[in-house]
Amino acid sequence: MVDETTQTLLGIMVAIIMLGMGASLTPRDFYLALRRPYGLLIGLFCQFGFMPFLGFLFVSFLVVPEAITVGILLMACMPGGTTSNIFTYFSKGNLSLSLLMTVTSTVTGIVLIPVILLLYASTLDIEIPAREFIPTLVILIVPVLLGMGLRKLNANIGAVLEFTGSLLGVFFILLIAVTWVPANWQFLLNTQAAVYIAAIGLGIIGISLGYAFARLIRLHPRNARTVALETGIQNGPLAIAIIVFTFPADQQQAIMAVPALYSLFIVIVSTMVTFVFRRANTAAEQKLPDSLL
Repeated sequence: MVDETTQTLLGIMVAIIMLGMGASLTPRDFYLALRRPYGLLIGLFCQFGFMPFLGFLFVSFLVVPEAITVGILLMACMPGGTTSNIFTYFSKGNLSLSLLMTVTSTVTGIVLIPVILLLYASTLDIEIPAREFIPTLVILIVPVLLGMGLRKLNANIGAVLEFTGSLLGVFFILLIAVTWVPANWQFLLNTQAAVYIAAIGLGIIGISLGYAFARLIRLHPRNARTVALETGIQNGPLAIAIIVFTFPADQQQAIMAVPALYSLFIVIVSTMVTFVFRRANTAAEQKLPDSLL
């Protein structure tokens, strides 16, 4: 499915994306956030509560092969990605909250991702080597911490790394479009509609659920937009990296179908949502409340 050269390139790209993610924050940001953890707790609840359950519902009601089931669940259990930060900015959301939610879900994902996957896998009576994901997740946390350290050491270096990581996150999706899709064109043509429903539905329904929940608990509109995007925009590159470095080559194509398609369609979905959010934005919403939420 993926040759050694592509694996190496993939590993380097994901590491730089994670480095840029870490460079967007300093330890002080976490300290301030922990003083008012309400926003982070809401984000974690949406990210690791709504999304995995949504993935579970998809595999329960859609008739798909077991490999596709694994791909859906894995994608649904991913933390937020750097792409969410970009769309939060253009949606006039709370960028600081978005960055904190992304990094926090990534760090806590070391524990939560395997636990949640094992829980749903046992419920569905399928095998997912969730424990084998832990080394990959731990290794990918290193560049996040390194990025935070570099940002504290030199703000200019941190800013460059942050920009590079975000840009590379978009480039990663373009790389899938120009390499993975043509190489697997016949596979995609033969892929059943249920796979596309899951890949597209995770983003659309995830963003909708996040926004509805945020408004239900009366969050500030800018923060509600942020929670919505952080909920629905998952870390596709991380999901693909886990598949490449964990699963045998003969299983990768089918398992990677949903994460790859999700990564492509989430850009379209998020762009449309951003236009809606920007039109709904009013002058009264521009001023954030004193607290994070």
